[in-house]
Amino acid sequence: MNHSQSPSDASLIERQAKEIEILKRRLLEAQKLTAMGELVSTTTHEFNNVLMAVINYARMGLRHKDEQTRNNCFEKIAAAGDRAAKITTGVLAMAKNRGDRMEPTDLSKIVDDTIVLLERELRKYRIELEFQNENAPLALANGNQIQQVLLNLMINARQAMPQGGRLILKLSYDQASHTVDLLVRDHGTGIPTDQLPHIFDAFYTTKTGPDETGKGGTGIGLAACRDIIEAHNGKIRVQSTVGMGTAFTIRIPAATANPTAPSAVSSGVPIAGSEMLPTSPVRH
Repeated sequence: MNHSQSPSDASLIERQAKEIEILKRRLLEAQKLTAMGELVSTTTHEFNNVLMAVINYARMGLRHKDEQTRNNCFEKIAAAGDRAAKITTGVLAMAKNRGDRMEPTDLSKIVDDTIVLLERELRKYRIELEFQNENAPLALANGNQIQQVLLNLMINARQAMPQGGRLILKLSYDQASHTVDLLVRDHGTGIPTDQLPHIFDAFYTTKTGPDETGKGGTGIGLAACRDIIEAHNGKIRVQSTVGMGTAFTIRIPAATANPTAPSAVSSGVPIAGSEMLPTSPVRH
């Protein structure tokens, strides 16, 4: 305690610090509930499509008596059932409260689960998705929280491309920093330079309000993302150029002590990073 501070001053500061921590946790929970609410419409429509496929192929199988047609129907029904299981697994994983526990986590599975949840919406808005998976090692992470971050960044990317476009996800391992890196890059409208330093500030938003799907405009999404990544002892940075797009990179410590450098399993399309986004500042 500072000699100039009285015991009451120190007690007040301690109470305020605790209140700030409580408010941060409430902000994160509010963002989680917002993300869940935003997914309701998308997943409901997608699940309805799956049910319609099951019903239609079941009716076809009942109408046709030949074995080949019925086997084809059974295969389609089984595929639709697998699709339904993936959707429900993704939603339940998002809804499940895993607390703050960190554990070795396969981020490629987190990406796959998140893509399942947003696949229909990306198709609807003509977003071409590419996932470049360089077979990174496990990250020390809370899977639920990282999915929350990824959902937010992917929804922001979709909103930045109102006429459609290309969204790149890239998972890699940085051996020098011993981090698992996840890149979310759009080719959309970009963020003006004067706004870029403020996008992680709570309640700051570059949007006029929620879009037609009810998503965005609260100003808590990126602030929550920053808090989550910092709680992982990680970093989040952004590069953006107006008219060219925005790239968010999250860096999380790898779970293993000294993983060997993984070999790439997907070449994908090269990402030119600073060459494509030369004028924008980087936020760590």
